Amino acid sequence: MISRSLSTNCAHPKMPNSDSRWMQLALSLGARGLGRVWPNPAVGCVIVRENHLIGRGWTQPGGRPHAETMALAQAKDAKGATAYITLEPCAHTGKTPPCATALIKAGISRVVCPIKDPDPRVSGKGFAMLRAAGIKVDTGLMASKARQANAGFLLGKESARPFITLKLAASLDGRIATATGESRWITGAQARAYVHLLRANHDAVLIGSGTARTDNPMLDIRGLGLTSANPVRVVLDSGLSLPPESRLALSARDIPLWICHTNAPQKNQQVLAALGATLIKVAPSENGVDLLATMQSLAKNGLTRILVEGGGKLAASLIKAGLVDQLEVFHAGLLLGAGSTPALGVLCGSALDDFPRFKLLESRTLGNDTLTVWSQ
Repeated sequence: MISRSLSTNCAHPKMPNSDSRWMQLALSLGARGLGRVWPNPAVGCVIVRENHLIGRGWTQPGGRPHAETMALAQAKDAKGATAYITLEPCAHTGKTPPCATALIKAGISRVVCPIKDPDPRVSGKGFAMLRAAGIKVDTGLMASKARQANAGFLLGKESARPFITLKLAASLDGRIATATGESRWITGAQARAYVHLLRANHDAVLIGSGTARTDNPMLDIRGLGLTSANPVRVVLDSGLSLPPESRLALSARDIPLWICHTNAPQKNQQVLAALGATLIKVAPSENGVDLLATMQSLAKNGLTRILVEGGGKLAASLIKAGLVDQLEVFHAGLLLGAGSTPALGVLCGSALDDFPRFKLLESRTLGNDTLTVWSQ
């Protein structure tokens, strides 16, 4: 599983410099769970005694065991050690006992944790349990990194919607297909392989009904040995127009397929449900589904991170709705001209200040293509 290199933070002024080293390791471990642990957060944990690593762990597929449980099991004897954890330890009993209790029983003497868990079942209670047991708790170290690492989980708890990454692959002049509709392949093999890695660290990949019908995609992960990490495939299809003979429909029993619709004909519902698709009824809008309501519904169903690979119309609609948190833009060394299909549909506005601006996070070369990553 991939993780993006995050900007370097200075050590907290009240903490030893070595704390930053161990917390960075914990963040790197936590990223291994991205796309595989939803609806849980992807947490990393490192246990250190006398500046020596004695245990490490990260949230396992499906969300259990938790990172702390894995690290404590590896450490065996953690008495007097320091635990570096990327999110506040849970304080409630769910499918497993509270991680805060496990840390107390193990004899941990200090916990370094950047941020509080906004889940109301935790939200400071984990820290309180640790402090009540006499454990020193330091917070705030690398807080911005920790928030970025679990942006999807946090956004779900704080704003009731998933973190949305919009992927665009275009020519140098911002075009995604020729005038005849040919689009395979604008970018090269390295860029396409990277997209499969992006799919692997998102809970779901989402497209619109037009892309589903025109491209007949599979939206799985290929060529990387990560078939077990296939994301949920989500299609926004208000009338359930997805052909039952499409690759998505025919593979619905093997790889989850969720279709968001409004008032679709009962016959269409029956056909697609019989093939194994999960049908989610959402609020309508003038142009199909209500995007915000749909994202909130997907969050209620557990999704925390969604990669959007749809066409220009869907991309523009999401941007206009203020629902794009990150852009992954691939540019090929190719010029297609004004007669070809633009990467984005119409955005409302007349003056420059009317249009959204994104901040550059990263730029890299992938073969003969470039990738730039942008955030709101």
